[in-house]
Amino acid sequence: YFHSYAHLGIHQEMIKDRVRTETYREAIMRHQSFIAGKVVVDVGCGTGILSIFCAQAGAKRVYAVDASDIALQANEVVKANNLSDVVIVLHGRVEDVEIDEEVDVIISEWMGYMLLYESMLGSVITARDRWLKPGGLILPSSATLYIAPVTHTDRYSDSVDFWRNVYGIDMSAMLSLAKQCAFEEPAVETITGENVLTWPHVVKYIDSYSVTINELETVTSNFKFNSMMRAPLHGFAFWFDVEFNVPIHSLRKKRANPSEALVLSTAPEDPPTHWQQTLVYFYDPIELEQDQVIDGLVTLTQSKENARFMNIHLEYTSGNRSYVK
Repeated sequence: YFHSYAHLGIHQEMIKDRVRTETYREAIMRHQSFIAGKVVVDVGCGTGILSIFCAQAGAKRVYAVDASDIALQANEVVKANNLSDVVIVLHGRVEDVEIDEEVDVIISEWMGYMLLYESMLGSVITARDRWLKPGGLILPSSATLYIAPVTHTDRYSDSVDFWRNVYGIDMSAMLSLAKQCAFEEPAVETITGENVLTWPHVVKYIDSYSVTINELETVTSNFKFNSMMRAPLHGFAFWFDVEFNVPIHSLRKKRANPSEALVLSTAPEDPPTHWQQTLVYFYDPIELEQDQVIDGLVTLTQSKENARFMNIHLEYTSGNRSYVK
Protein backbone atom coordinates (compact mmCIF):
# COMPACT_ATOMS: atom_id res chain seq x y z
CA TYR A 1 0.00 0.00 0.00
CA PHE A 2 2.66 2.54 1.03
CA HIS A 3 4.87 1.45 -1.85
CA SER A 4 2.07 2.23 -4.34
CA TYR A 5 1.86 5.79 -2.99
CA ALA A 6 5.56 6.32 -3.67
CA HIS A 7 4.60 6.27 -7.34
CA LEU A 8 4.15 9.78 -8.72
CA GLY A 9 1.23 8.93 -11.01
CA ILE A 10 -1.20 8.58 -8.10
CA HIS A 11 -0.26 12.02 -6.74
CA GLN A 12 -0.45 13.61 -10.17
CA GLU A 13 -3.98 12.26 -10.61
CA MET A 14 -5.03 13.63 -7.22
CA ILE A 15 -3.45 17.06 -7.67
CA LYS A 16 -4.86 17.43 -11.18
CA ASP A 17 -8.31 16.81 -9.72
CA ARG A 18 -9.18 20.50 -9.46
CA VAL A 19 -12.43 19.92 -7.57
CA ARG A 20 -10.48 18.09 -4.86
CA THR A 21 -7.44 20.33 -4.63
CA GLU A 22 -9.21 23.69 -4.93
CA THR A 23 -11.88 22.72 -2.40
CA TYR A 24 -9.14 21.85 0.09
CA ARG A 25 -7.37 25.14 -0.60
CA GLU A 26 -10.62 27.05 -0.14
CA ALA A 27 -11.29 25.16 3.11
CA ILE A 28 -7.86 26.17 4.41
CA MET A 29 -8.33 29.83 3.45
CA ARG A 30 -11.86 29.89 4.84
CA HIS A 31 -10.57 28.58 8.18
CA GLN A 32 -7.47 30.77 8.16
CA SER A 33 -8.32 32.25 11.56
CA PHE A 34 -8.02 28.71 13.04
CA ILE A 35 -4.75 28.00 11.20
CA ALA A 36 -2.73 31.26 11.32
CA GLY A 37 -0.16 31.10 14.12
CA LYS A 38 -1.22 27.54 14.97
CA VAL A 39 0.24 24.04 14.78
CA VAL A 40 -1.12 21.74 12.04
CA VAL A 41 -0.61 18.07 11.22
CA ASP A 42 -1.22 16.87 7.65
CA VAL A 43 -1.97 13.13 7.76
CA GLY A 44 -0.78 11.36 4.62
CA CYS A 45 0.76 14.50 3.16
CA GLY A 46 1.82 12.98 -0.18
CA THR A 47 3.66 15.65 -2.17
CA GLY A 48 3.01 18.16 0.62
CA ILE A 49 0.59 20.43 -1.23
CA LEU A 50 -1.93 20.74 1.62
CA SER A 51 0.88 21.39 4.10
CA ILE A 52 2.13 24.21 1.88
CA PHE A 53 -1.39 25.68 1.60
CA CYS A 54 -1.50 25.69 5.43
CA ALA A 55 1.89 27.40 5.60
CA GLN A 56 0.62 30.00 3.11
CA ALA A 57 -2.38 30.52 5.41
CA GLY A 58 0.04 31.49 8.19
CA ALA A 59 0.45 28.28 10.18
CA LYS A 60 3.20 28.52 12.78
CA ARG A 61 4.25 24.90 12.19
CA VAL A 62 3.01 22.09 9.97
CA TYR A 63 3.93 18.46 10.57
CA ALA A 64 3.60 16.73 7.18
CA VAL A 65 3.40 12.99 7.83
CA ASP A 66 3.60 10.26 5.20
CA ALA A 67 4.67 6.62 5.43
CA SER A 68 5.49 6.24 1.74
CA ASP A 69 8.73 7.35 0.10
CA ILE A 70 6.92 10.30 -1.49
CA ALA A 71 7.78 12.02 1.81
CA LEU A 72 11.36 12.38 0.52
CA GLN A 73 10.08 14.34 -2.48
CA ALA A 74 7.71 16.34 -0.27
CA ASN A 75 10.74 17.47 1.72
CA GLU A 76 12.43 18.69 -1.48
CA VAL A 77 9.25 20.55 -2.50
CA VAL A 78 9.13 22.24 0.92
CA LYS A 79 12.78 23.29 0.59
CA ALA A 80 12.26 24.61 -2.95
CA ASN A 81 9.46 26.84 -1.63
CA ASN A 82 11.61 28.14 1.27
CA LEU A 83 9.23 26.69 3.86
CA SER A 84 11.59 24.38 5.75
CA ASP A 85 11.31 26.56 8.85
CA VAL A 86 7.50 26.00 8.91
CA VAL A 87 6.82 22.58 7.35
CA ILE A 88 8.47 19.59 9.01
CA VAL A 89 8.18 16.40 6.92
CA LEU A 90 8.00 13.22 9.01
CA HIS A 91 8.61 10.02 7.02
CA GLY A 92 6.70 7.30 8.84
CA ARG A 93 3.27 6.12 9.91
CA VAL A 94 1.15 8.41 12.09
CA GLU A 95 1.05 5.54 14.58
CA ASP A 96 4.88 5.59 14.86
CA VAL A 97 6.19 9.15 14.38
CA GLU A 98 6.72 11.44 17.38
CA ILE A 99 5.38 14.98 17.69
CA ASP A 100 6.30 16.62 20.98
CA GLU A 101 3.41 19.06 21.19
CA GLU A 102 -0.35 19.18 20.91
CA VAL A 103 -1.73 20.39 17.57
CA ASP A 104 -4.53 22.83 16.83
CA VAL A 105 -5.56 21.48 13.42
CA ILE A 106 -5.58 18.12 11.63
CA ILE A 107 -5.98 18.16 7.86
CA SER A 108 -6.06 15.08 5.69
CA GLU A 109 -7.24 13.94 2.30
CA TRP A 110 -7.98 10.45 3.56
CA MET A 111 -10.93 9.43 1.39
CA GLY A 112 -10.63 6.38 -0.86
CA TYR A 113 -12.89 5.10 -3.58
CA MET A 114 -16.37 4.61 -2.15
CA LEU A 115 -15.07 6.68 0.78
CA LEU A 116 -13.67 3.80 2.82
CA TYR A 117 -11.65 1.70 0.34
CA GLU A 118 -7.91 2.01 1.13
CA SER A 119 -9.08 4.55 3.68
CA MET A 120 -6.64 6.47 5.85
CA LEU A 121 -9.39 7.49 8.23
CA GLY A 122 -7.96 5.19 10.90
CA SER A 123 -4.74 7.21 10.76
CA VAL A 124 -6.68 10.47 11.13
CA ILE A 125 -8.42 9.03 14.20
CA THR A 126 -5.04 7.99 15.62
CA ALA A 127 -3.61 11.48 15.02
CA ARG A 128 -6.70 13.05 16.63
CA ASP A 129 -6.44 10.86 19.71
CA ARG A 130 -2.66 11.36 20.03
CA TRP A 131 -2.22 15.08 19.41
CA LEU A 132 -5.34 17.20 18.84
CA LYS A 133 -6.05 19.84 21.47
CA PRO A 134 -9.55 19.90 22.95
CA GLY A 135 -11.62 22.16 20.68
CA GLY A 136 -9.15 21.72 17.81
CA LEU A 137 -10.18 21.71 14.14
CA ILE A 138 -10.35 18.66 11.85
CA LEU A 139 -10.65 19.15 8.08
CA PRO A 140 -12.78 17.62 6.67
CA SER A 141 -15.13 17.69 9.64
CA SER A 142 -17.54 15.02 8.41
CA ALA A 143 -18.20 12.58 5.59
CA THR A 144 -21.31 10.84 4.23
CA LEU A 145 -21.50 7.71 2.07
CA TYR A 146 -24.56 7.23 -0.15
CA ILE A 147 -26.11 4.39 -2.14
CA ALA A 148 -28.71 4.57 -4.92
CA PRO A 149 -30.10 2.17 -7.54
CA VAL A 150 -28.98 2.90 -11.10
CA THR A 151 -29.82 2.04 -14.67
CA HIS A 152 -26.98 1.94 -17.21
CA THR A 153 -28.08 0.26 -20.43
CA ASP A 154 -25.08 1.45 -22.48
CA ARG A 155 -22.57 -0.04 -20.07
CA TYR A 156 -24.49 -3.32 -19.92
CA SER A 157 -24.75 -3.49 -23.73
CA ASP A 158 -21.05 -2.73 -24.22
CA SER A 159 -20.02 -5.48 -21.80
CA VAL A 160 -22.63 -8.16 -22.46
CA ASP A 161 -24.92 -7.76 -25.49
CA PHE A 162 -21.89 -7.21 -27.71
CA TRP A 163 -21.35 -10.99 -27.69
CA ARG A 164 -24.75 -11.83 -29.15
CA ASN A 165 -23.57 -10.93 -32.65
CA VAL A 166 -19.87 -10.54 -33.39
CA TYR A 167 -19.21 -9.92 -37.09
CA GLY A 168 -22.33 -11.94 -37.83
CA ILE A 169 -21.28 -14.83 -35.57
CA ASP A 170 -23.42 -15.86 -32.57
CA MET A 171 -20.98 -15.75 -29.66
CA SER A 172 -23.60 -15.76 -26.90
CA ALA A 173 -21.79 -18.77 -25.41
CA MET A 174 -19.49 -16.07 -24.01
CA LEU A 175 -22.29 -14.26 -22.14
CA SER A 176 -21.91 -15.83 -18.71
CA LEU A 177 -18.14 -15.32 -18.74
CA ALA A 178 -18.61 -11.75 -20.04
CA LYS A 179 -20.97 -10.95 -17.16
CA GLN A 180 -18.57 -12.44 -14.66
CA CYS A 181 -15.59 -10.48 -16.01
CA ALA A 182 -17.51 -7.21 -16.27
CA PHE A 183 -19.58 -7.32 -13.09
CA GLU A 184 -17.91 -9.57 -10.54
CA GLU A 185 -16.06 -6.71 -8.84
CA PRO A 186 -17.12 -3.13 -8.16
CA ALA A 187 -16.29 -0.72 -10.97
CA VAL A 188 -15.01 2.84 -10.52
CA GLU A 189 -16.74 4.83 -13.26
CA THR A 190 -18.44 8.14 -13.92
CA ILE A 191 -22.21 8.12 -14.27
CA THR A 192 -24.62 11.07 -14.44
CA GLY A 193 -27.73 12.02 -12.52
CA GLU A 194 -29.75 10.52 -15.39
CA ASN A 195 -28.54 7.03 -14.44
CA VAL A 196 -29.89 7.33 -10.89
CA LEU A 197 -33.39 5.95 -10.29
CA THR A 198 -34.21 7.36 -6.83
CA TRP A 199 -33.06 9.73 -4.13
CA PRO A 200 -29.94 8.31 -2.45
CA HIS A 201 -29.86 6.61 0.93
CA VAL A 202 -27.23 7.42 3.58
CA VAL A 203 -25.17 4.29 4.29
CA LYS A 204 -22.88 5.96 6.83
CA TYR A 205 -22.37 9.41 8.33
CA ILE A 206 -18.93 9.97 9.85
CA ASP A 207 -18.19 12.74 12.35
CA SER A 208 -14.42 13.29 12.30
CA TYR A 209 -14.48 14.40 15.96
CA SER A 210 -16.15 11.30 17.40
CA VAL A 211 -15.74 8.38 14.97
CA THR A 212 -13.83 5.38 16.34
CA ILE A 213 -11.65 2.83 14.57
CA ASN A 214 -13.93 -0.04 15.70
CA GLU A 215 -16.93 1.69 14.11
CA LEU A 216 -15.31 1.32 10.68
CA GLU A 217 -14.71 -2.45 10.83
CA THR A 218 -18.31 -3.16 9.81
CA VAL A 219 -20.86 -0.71 8.44
CA THR A 220 -24.43 -1.96 7.94
CA SER A 221 -27.45 -0.09 6.63
CA ASN A 222 -30.99 -1.07 5.62
CA PHE A 223 -32.37 0.70 2.56
CA LYS A 224 -35.74 1.05 0.86
CA PHE A 225 -36.13 2.74 -2.52
CA ASN A 226 -39.10 3.52 -4.76
CA SER A 227 -38.15 3.68 -8.42
CA MET A 228 -39.01 7.06 -9.91
CA MET A 229 -39.41 5.55 -13.39
CA ARG A 230 -39.90 2.42 -15.40
CA ALA A 231 -36.39 1.19 -16.29
CA PRO A 232 -34.03 -1.77 -16.03
CA LEU A 233 -32.20 -1.79 -12.70
CA HIS A 234 -28.57 -2.64 -13.46
CA GLY A 235 -27.09 -2.26 -10.00
CA PHE A 236 -26.25 0.18 -7.23
CA ALA A 237 -23.96 3.19 -7.19
CA PHE A 238 -22.05 4.54 -4.19
CA TRP A 239 -20.64 8.02 -3.76
CA PHE A 240 -19.71 10.36 -0.92
CA ASP A 241 -19.29 13.92 0.16
CA VAL A 242 -17.20 15.56 2.86
CA GLU A 243 -17.84 18.83 4.67
CA PHE A 244 -15.34 21.38 5.96
CA ASN A 245 -17.04 22.98 8.95
CA VAL A 246 -15.97 24.55 12.19
CA PRO A 247 -17.17 22.46 15.14
CA ILE A 248 -20.22 24.08 16.70
CA HIS A 249 -18.48 24.37 20.08
CA SER A 250 -15.94 26.72 18.46
CA LEU A 251 -18.60 29.15 17.35
CA ARG A 252 -20.16 31.86 19.47
CA LYS A 253 -23.40 31.26 17.62
CA LYS A 254 -24.56 28.40 15.47
CA ARG A 255 -24.03 28.81 11.76
CA ALA A 256 -26.89 30.98 10.61
CA ASN A 257 -27.04 29.45 7.16
CA PRO A 258 -26.24 25.75 6.68
CA SER A 259 -25.66 26.36 2.96
CA GLU A 260 -22.47 28.19 3.97
CA ALA A 261 -20.91 24.79 4.59
CA LEU A 262 -18.10 23.99 2.17
CA VAL A 263 -18.73 20.58 0.57
CA LEU A 264 -16.57 18.37 -1.64
CA SER A 265 -19.03 16.07 -3.40
CA THR A 266 -18.51 13.06 -5.66
CA ALA A 267 -22.23 12.78 -6.52
CA PRO A 268 -23.19 11.95 -10.14
CA GLU A 269 -24.81 15.36 -10.66
CA ASP A 270 -21.72 17.26 -9.46
CA PRO A 271 -18.51 17.99 -11.44
CA PRO A 272 -16.52 14.76 -11.81
CA THR A 273 -13.58 13.96 -9.52
CA HIS A 274 -10.89 11.28 -9.66
CA TRP A 275 -13.01 9.26 -7.20
CA GLN A 276 -15.82 9.06 -9.79
CA GLN A 277 -18.58 6.77 -8.44
CA THR A 278 -18.37 3.11 -7.42
CA LEU A 279 -20.78 0.81 -9.25
CA VAL A 280 -21.89 -2.66 -8.19
CA TYR A 281 -23.54 -4.26 -11.21
CA PHE A 282 -25.89 -7.26 -11.23
CA TYR A 283 -25.27 -10.09 -13.70
CA ASP A 284 -28.82 -9.63 -15.00
CA PRO A 285 -30.93 -6.45 -14.90
CA ILE A 286 -34.25 -6.32 -13.05
CA GLU A 287 -37.09 -4.72 -15.02
CA LEU A 288 -38.64 -2.10 -12.72
CA GLU A 289 -42.04 -0.49 -12.94
CA GLN A 290 -42.52 3.07 -11.73
CA ASP A 291 -42.82 3.23 -7.90
CA GLN A 292 -41.60 -0.37 -7.59
CA VAL A 293 -39.94 -0.95 -4.22
CA ILE A 294 -36.35 -2.13 -3.89
CA ASP A 295 -35.41 -2.86 -0.31
CA GLY A 296 -32.52 -4.58 1.34
CA LEU A 297 -29.33 -4.37 3.30
CA VAL A 298 -25.77 -3.32 2.55
CA THR A 299 -22.84 -4.42 4.72
CA LEU A 300 -19.30 -3.11 4.26
CA THR A 301 -16.56 -4.93 6.15
CA GLN A 302 -12.84 -4.38 6.26
CA SER A 303 -11.06 -7.38 4.79
CA LYS A 304 -9.46 -9.53 7.49
CA GLU A 305 -6.43 -10.14 5.23
CA ASN A 306 -5.90 -6.46 4.44
CA ALA A 307 -7.79 -3.80 6.39
CA ARG A 308 -7.42 -1.33 3.49
CA PHE A 309 -9.56 -3.59 1.30
CA MET A 310 -13.31 -3.80 1.67
CA ASN A 311 -15.92 -6.51 1.23
CA ILE A 312 -19.36 -5.42 0.01
CA HIS A 313 -22.36 -7.62 0.81
CA LEU A 314 -25.72 -6.67 -0.73
CA GLU A 315 -29.07 -8.30 -0.06
CA TYR A 316 -31.99 -6.87 -1.99
CA THR A 317 -35.57 -7.71 -2.83
CA SER A 318 -37.74 -6.42 -5.64
CA GLY A 319 -40.90 -7.77 -7.27
CA ASN A 320 -41.16 -10.66 -4.77
CA ARG A 321 -37.71 -11.94 -5.67
CA SER A 322 -34.68 -11.82 -3.38
CA TYR A 323 -31.06 -11.56 -4.43
CA VAL A 324 -27.60 -11.56 -2.84
CA LYS A 325 -24.49 -9.95 -4.35
